[in-house]
Amino acid sequence: MTNVAETAQPLLERATADELKHYYYQMLLIRRFEERAGEMYVKAKIGGYCHLNLGEEATIVGLMAALTPDDYIFTNYREHGYIIARGVPPRPVMAELFGKETGVSGGRGGSMHLFDRKTNFMGGYAIVGGQIPLAVGAAYALRYQGKPGVVVAQMGDGTTNIGAFYESLNLAKLWKCPVLFFIVNNGYGMGTSVEAGSSEPDLWKKGASFRVYGERVDGTDVLAVRDVVRRLRARAEAEGEPAIIDAVSFRFRGHSVIDADRYRDPEVVRRGRELYDPIRKFAALLLDHGVIDDEWLKSMTERVEREVQEAIDFANNSPDPKFEDLYKYMYATPVPNTPTAEDAIRAVKINLGEF
Repeated sequence: MTNVAETAQPLLERATADELKHYYYQMLLIRRFEERAGEMYVKAKIGGYCHLNLGEEATIVGLMAALTPDDYIFTNYREHGYIIARGVPPRPVMAELFGKETGVSGGRGGSMHLFDRKTNFMGGYAIVGGQIPLAVGAAYALRYQGKPGVVVAQMGDGTTNIGAFYESLNLAKLWKCPVLFFIVNNGYGMGTSVEAGSSEPDLWKKGASFRVYGERVDGTDVLAVRDVVRRLRARAEAEGEPAIIDAVSFRFRGHSVIDADRYRDPEVVRRGRELYDPIRKFAALLLDHGVIDDEWLKSMTERVEREVQEAIDFANNSPDPKFEDLYKYMYATPVPNTPTAEDAIRAVKINLGEF
């Protein structure tokens, strides 16, 4: 990973002070949201699996800063930070993690299936690689309909070993789909390192046989990520040229909240958190250039702490989904003979031997 200061000056000249401050705010908000989400999981407020974006804040904010309202994004299951950076408030996101009716997916999706149609955030996908063909299909639809925008297929490094990834690269190039394959390369696919799991560890090169251009970027540098995505996004929209972006970052914790992370050397993890903390690096950069001061940092920390606590309170006080709405979102449009809540109750009683 490069030193942020090496590339900072020309990038700083392409961003206003307000934009830079907003990037820092978003990164800090994601960091604190994820830290508190981890705490809530331990307290059994959040069920199922829970994958955190800790250490990947610059990758997320840099990506979202380069997109437009016309763009669509499909993500994997590690998506809390993405939907927040896309503009969805923390309250309904936390409520979804809690499984509450006020959540972005009505309490039905949980941590791995966040969705917001208003911002073209097309959901998190639990199946590794499941989002990629859908993203290519959406990109083809934009081209076919002559609409503006591009589609981002976000994924982890382990996904690049899935067959659907290569099939999607082929069709994206063949059909000139405006899609970006955005790889969050944190070095590990669950407990398997990139070097141990991929014969080509330079992931940006994996599109070569399909003639899909690839580029690596320091995923801990929010401005570098924004710049690369912005440039390749414009190319994809104007020329129908897909691209791979290999954003190298550092995962602060295990694969999920329940992963003890024993396959990594604790000393390596400790040093990685110090060396590759995107928030600490960006704060130092902004301080050095006089964009912010210590008082501003303190006020921003207090603001974020308050907003995340309000999100937790909102989730705690929100109602659970109504049982009678069990089948409400099964179909996009009404379908005859759709099961009712009473049918569900009867099925449960049959299984319990009470019917």
